[in-house]
Amino acid sequence: MSGGKDMSFPPILVKSQGENIELATFAAGCFWSVELVFQRLSGVLNTQVGYTGGNKENPTYQEVCAGSTNHAESVLLEYDNQQITYKDLLKVFWDKHDPTQINRQGGDIGTQYRSVIFYHSEQQKKEAEQSRDEIQKLYPGKPIATQIIPAVTFYPAETYHQKYLEKGGQCSYKGCKDSIRCYG
Repeated sequence: MSGGKDMSFPPILVKSQGENIELATFAAGCFWSVELVFQRLSGVLNTQVGYTGGNKENPTYQEVCAGSTNHAESVLLEYDNQQITYKDLLKVFWDKHDPTQINRQGGDIGTQYRSVIFYHSEQQKKEAEQSRDEIQKLYPGKPIATQIIPAVTFYPAETYHQKYLEKGGQCSYKGCKDSIRCYG
């Protein structure tokens, strides 16, 4: 995606000071719509799209899309656990996508679109596993494909990907229920 678009990379989101502030990282298909759904939640303070879970340092969008990095398009978010719980975030994550699909969501196909919960603590791991087991009951005969793995280095996506759908005119206000449309 060149052609005059900003190819610079933003600084990585760093956890704010405060005992109630936590990080969460999710991958559930194209990161544009995943970011927007979390932006709309009260208690989510910041979001950033990027790449994680792969084997290449500082990957570019083109490298991730080529499938050679094993990174997933992901969203790193900072939230206030007094306003929204990790369990609430997990519910939104599960509702956002089909967790039984392997390496895809809808028409987006490739390992970069896989479903992953990257946990930042043992408590997040425990809650993620419990929520997966509950969600599995909704898909009898279809195993949940979502990986639950430790959070590793997160590489912010290029600046033009950040808040992409918001910049394209879609509502990011807290509590907004407008449908999310992906386009590129």
